[in-house]
Amino acid sequence: MNAITRTDFAFEGQISKYTGKVRDVYDINGQYLVMVVSDRISAFDVVLPEGIPYKGQVLNQIAAKFLDATTDILPNWKLAVPDPMVTVGRKCEPFKVEMVIRGYLSGHAWREYKAGKRTICGVAMPDGMVENQKFPEPIITPTTKAAEGHDEDISKEEIIASGLVSREEYEQLERYTRAIFQRGSEIAAKMGLILVDTKYEFGKKDGVIYLMDEIHTPDSSRYFYAEGYAERLAKGERQKQLSKEFVREWLMANGFQGLQGQQVPEMTPEIVAGITDRYIELYEQITGEKFVKGAESSTPEEILHRIEKNVSECLKSLK
Repeated sequence: MNAITRTDFAFEGQISKYTGKVRDVYDINGQYLVMVVSDRISAFDVVLPEGIPYKGQVLNQIAAKFLDATTDILPNWKLAVPDPMVTVGRKCEPFKVEMVIRGYLSGHAWREYKAGKRTICGVAMPDGMVENQKFPEPIITPTTKAAEGHDEDISKEEIIASGLVSREEYEQLERYTRAIFQRGSEIAAKMGLILVDTKYEFGKKDGVIYLMDEIHTPDSSRYFYAEGYAERLAKGERQKQLSKEFVREWLMANGFQGLQGQQVPEMTPEIVAGITDRYIELYEQITGEKFVKGAESSTPEEILHRIEKNVSECLKSLK
């Protein structure tokens, strides 16, 4: 298996490395970030024991495409994509909230709704809705950005009252969130997809707000196939979707939801290969482009050497 689950580079000017659930982020002179999108996969805030070949490339290239497609709305952190698995960009001071926007009653919002709640993050949800139904207007349901463990739901007023973000800046983040979601929804519709919900992260540099991290990838977003959506909704059937939800569903079917004492089910080579195939399907459906594997016959060592070489050359060009 040529999955990259760990990196340990020492780039010129590197002052720190942050290891997230999926990404390894290298700080270069406090000025640039090198974000290596690994093949690790997480669900229920747990990093699963096996990597998924090409998953990092899928996420990195989808994010790059959508960052480029939204630069007229606001600037973003991306400067270069020197390798299929890497984005190099500006280092920004991140806002300590994630902006989650939901166009449909699915996932976490549906679980809250089904439990009888009619507000989420201080936002009212209409009575009488069914799972996967479209909201009258998309709702923004922010979360705290936890360094470890679970992100927590939080309301706009709690964010402002706690000083996490000023009212003026938070309302600007809301405007950006709605505009980017609208753009993503329009692009998805051209591909026969519905952008159901997603999350965005923002930061500041020199007083300017930037869009950061990944956007509109299957890890950060949920997509439905538009064809048959209305019929499935009317019959109360499950929607055909493009997202990481299929991994969560497989885990839940095998008794794992990230709770204490639960064991991750065995990830056989067949299971891993199936997840790779689904991620490639996601890429091709979301972008409308054929996926070109970055290193089909390479060993992990060769891939790591390629990344190191490509990033080092990129950093020299940024000097």
